[in-house]
Amino acid sequence: MRRAARALLVMAAAGTGSGAGPKRPRPGPAPRIGTHDGTFHCDEVLACCLLRLLPPYRDAEVVRTRDPERLAECDVVVDVGGEYDPERHRYDHHQRSFALSMHSLQPSKPWTTKLSSAGLIYHHFGAQILANLLGQPEDGPVVTALYDKLYENFVEEIDAVDNGVAQTDGEPRYALTTHLSARVGRLNPRWNDPEQDTEEGFKRALELVGGEFLDRLDYYHRAWLPARTLVEEAIRRRFEVDASGAVLELPQGGCPWKEHLFSLEKELELPTPLQLVLFPDRSGQWRVQSVPVGPNTFQSRLPLPEQWRGVREEELSQLAAIPGCVFVHASGFIGGNRTRDGALQMARRTLELRHEAGEQSK
Repeated sequence: MRRAARALLVMAAAGTGSGAGPKRPRPGPAPRIGTHDGTFHCDEVLACCLLRLLPPYRDAEVVRTRDPERLAECDVVVDVGGEYDPERHRYDHHQRSFALSMHSLQPSKPWTTKLSSAGLIYHHFGAQILANLLGQPEDGPVVTALYDKLYENFVEEIDAVDNGVAQTDGEPRYALTTHLSARVGRLNPRWNDPEQDTEEGFKRALELVGGEFLDRLDYYHRAWLPARTLVEEAIRRRFEVDASGAVLELPQGGCPWKEHLFSLEKELELPTPLQLVLFPDRSGQWRVQSVPVGPNTFQSRLPLPEQWRGVREEELSQLAAIPGCVFVHASGFIGGNRTRDGALQMARRTLELRHEAGEQSK
């Protein structure tokens, strides 16, 4: 999927089309996607990329203009024109009356960020695009899961940046300047460049944004989604690892388990939250890691014992009375042992110490 889709994208950006997939029923002029000229932004670039992943618009010409007469001749118009009318394929979000979000258009979705032209196109065509690229049913579980994941972790950011939605209520501690919208912005001519033509930069932006979208889809489809099955299986056999049911064991490291763990805890209605996760690293040693309090925090549910933190190798093994200890991070969020049995002993001792501390505090 990855190579074929990327080849399709590059050909579309060059205006040549791929020659693959469904054809228009009869010969005629290539369809036209209208958007504004001048300085370009990530939202209309992504909107154009997404449309070109649909068979009817695969060979589409992007017409960059603000001329109402030229826009009226386009088959679909994004990010310009002052209209949101999906029946006529008009997808602008700049009009004062526009305040739509994914949630307001699909109440089952939780996201309330105001949509840009990217979000509008994704709302109307995203499931169809994913189904075509993956060869999966549009209403099937794979497309449904990836549709949500890609909106939350790719498209929503672009919607928010374009609409000036702050990431936090307070003053941020540091600047984010390398995100996709910023990189697209830097493809525009500099303010003092003698040449202010934006067409070449727009073509480069189409390739950049389209490539990132396809790469993200490929990762979520081939790595993130299979991880969910792995984590769910581990949760179901957690009592085989430790009688407490608080320790999860994954058969291999590198698995993106955190987000799946939080969602599966809710879906499976676990009576008590998971505390620690065991997994092998690439060297064949084992790690024991605390489950974070939430998906976007460094705070741990159950950090490894304070007296172990920052201690290494033989000194740690003697202190913990567990053979093969390698390290415990200074924050206590993760530790290592040379063997699975040693890592499991570290997890069990951590649970015991918390229980003892709880008994003493009564």
